[in-house]
Amino acid sequence: MTAIIIAAVLVVLILFVIGKYNSFVKLKNNGDEAYAQLDAHLKQRYDLIPNLVETVKGYAKHEEKTLSAVIQARNMAIGAKGVAERDRADRTLEGTLKTLFAVSESYPELKANKNFENLQGELSRLEKEILQARKYYNAVVKTFNTAIEVFPGSLIAGIFGGKFQKMTYLENTAEERQNVRVSFD
Repeated sequence: MTAIIIAAVLVVLILFVIGKYNSFVKLKNNGDEAYAQLDAHLKQRYDLIPNLVETVKGYAKHEEKTLSAVIQARNMAIGAKGVAERDRADRTLEGTLKTLFAVSESYPELKANKNFENLQGELSRLEKEILQARKYYNAVVKTFNTAIEVFPGSLIAGIFGGKFQKMTYLENTAEERQNVRVSFD
């Protein structure tokens, strides 16, 4: 009778570990999928930028420094490896795009250009999708990290060594966290 009880407890324990393991795999795969979706949106943005730069180049010939900075930031973002490095490079690219649009304000004929207007609208739509993809990714990361850190999940994650490591959040830079100063002087 004791052997049957011990065997039953072992079977239940093994089934529990298998269930937790499968749960971790599913959560990790959700995180990978969320990052892949974000990556797809970022690729769309990267593909759009050369067209935008070429359109601006035709109107703002003496803004070569700004245009070069945008292309350089794009290339750095494309070549970035890992979540953290890619996120930093992407934030740099966002900053150069803001500068590019600030330059466009000085050229009314550029702002009136339908191609530029369409590209700007497409980029604006992509920025919203990227923001949503970042939010979704961070939500999945939270769920996964919580699952592997709380008891008894932490024990089971520990059993499998380095297979289930904490995932990295996409965070705002220190510059983005600063309060926006508004002055009506």
